[in-house]
Amino acid sequence: MRRLSWLIVGVAAGFVAAHFVNQTPEGRRFFERVNRGAREFSDALANGYREGEAELDETLDEVERRLSRLEAKQHAAD
Repeated sequence: MRRLSWLIVGVAAGFVAAHFVNQTPEGRRFFERVNRGAREFSDALANGYREGEAELDETLDEVERRLSRLEAKQHAAD
């Protein structure tokens, strides 16, 4: 319980400090850079996920095509 209390106090102090820093022009520029970096990271992560998903879909389609051809060959041999 004590650690949770300190965590809450730390988070609150961080918000208060960020509020005061954001009131200066330099502070606003700092937070704009942080936000831009977070947005770029988020976009890169989402793009990587989409690319991975597309590769997986392509691989699964190829597996299905090969299985279909294999089944057709087996039926033709019977």
